[in-house]
Amino acid sequence: MSDRSRVSAVDLAAGFADGSVSPVDATQAALDAIDRYDGDANAFVLVDTEGALAAAKVSEQRWLGGSPLSAYDGVPTSIKDILLTAGWPTLRGTRLIDEVGQWEEDAPAVARLREAGVVLIGKTTTPEFAWKGVTDSMRHGATGNPWGARLTSGGSSGGSATAVGLGMGAWSVGTDGGGSVRIPAAFTGTVALKPTYGLLPMYPPSPFGTLSHGGPMTRTVTDAAAMLDLLTGFDPRDWSAMPTPKTSFLVGLDAGVEGLRVAFSPALGYVRNDPEIEAAVRAAVSVLVEAGAVVEEVDPGFGDPVEAFELLWFTGAAKVVAAFGARAIERVDPALRAGIEGHAGATASDFLDATSVRADLGIRMGRLHETYDLLLTPTMPIPAFAVGQDAPDCWPSQHWTSWTHYTYPFNMTQQPALSLPCGFTSAGLPVGLQVVGRRHDDALVLRAGRAYEARTTWGESVPRLIAKPRPMPDQPKEPSAWPVTSA
Repeated sequence: MSDRSRVSAVDLAAGFADGSVSPVDATQAALDAIDRYDGDANAFVLVDTEGALAAAKVSEQRWLGGSPLSAYDGVPTSIKDILLTAGWPTLRGTRLIDEVGQWEEDAPAVARLREAGVVLIGKTTTPEFAWKGVTDSMRHGATGNPWGARLTSGGSSGGSATAVGLGMGAWSVGTDGGGSVRIPAAFTGTVALKPTYGLLPMYPPSPFGTLSHGGPMTRTVTDAAAMLDLLTGFDPRDWSAMPTPKTSFLVGLDAGVEGLRVAFSPALGYVRNDPEIEAAVRAAVSVLVEAGAVVEEVDPGFGDPVEAFELLWFTGAAKVVAAFGARAIERVDPALRAGIEGHAGATASDFLDATSVRADLGIRMGRLHETYDLLLTPTMPIPAFAVGQDAPDCWPSQHWTSWTHYTYPFNMTQQPALSLPCGFTSAGLPVGLQVVGRRHDDALVLRAGRAYEARTTWGESVPRLIAKPRPMPDQPKEPSAWPVTSA
């Protein structure tokens, strides 16, 4: 544990239990990492150094007294700035929200984490209202990637992914309405799970409706399972919340994949991949074959549901912005405004048609899972591109949905989907493997991810921002592609 900022939450917890490491030391290591890297990365909108250290000292006393609130009492943790946190403003990446306020309520995930005694160190960046697959905003600037500050972290939970990747807290909680934990996990070489819808309670209700999930963002699959245990307690404020699971997601996590029936779809029938991405994912599939999985390459049998997804997405976004007044649309991200205005003519019938597409997709996936336990795909068809852009250079479309084909379909179906690192391109950029399961089969998804992780070392790779020499204080930092502005 020489570098406690790189220690997993599970290993930190073991150290707290046997006295070999203190929550204060772990929290200080996370805060030191923020001081060291966040000038380049811009992953945080708020860091509560004093509050975090005070909470860590209280946690340390609980451990010394033999009365921790949970096995993970004292683990340094960050929260995406979409989720309400009592005592801290929740600005949601927009200039429409005034940070002055009471801020008296926790979102369900935050409440469960407080009950577990974790140390909350701060809030992480998001694009405005978490609307797109990269993380930049006119309020807080652009978030860089642990593998290069001039590369996008992905989004919309890019701040959380970058924070975890750089050791600025052992884990984080993000949100995912169209890929928002999995996209940045793939781009940053970290792990993220979008659980089955309803497993992690959400409040206030998302304007994106039942597309929106919350999920753990970590450096290991084991940590993702452990964090999911903390996040899934029932909350009556979410009318669609599932009952609290009776079994820990750590139970059976190392049972392997021997005999599992697995579908592998390298393109879902309509995606074109970067050749290096596809090669890395195929190699990852072969690891699971060697571990005993029975894998068959398949076409799931559906077309790209992007039009239906975008209608559902942007009608929700329109309601978000409208709540701030008639002229609020003039003050948001221009691309968000364009998406909202492009769907302004949508009718109730159009909405129902999109819902019908969604239902058909769910039926098709349900039938696929009658034959196969799991579906494997790439998480992303491309590696991370330049920071501050909505799409790569020379890309045929500037819509974020034009390069996230593997993520948003499974928000529409509400299935659990895990992204974990499975290699690097020749340029040294991370590649993600996506594991999708039946609804409510989150434990099996995690188990398969753990089986792959246990046979590889991709997750142990040290990001470039950590490995490279740090600039002297008088050297200019790499600029954000968006100017950082005040409220």
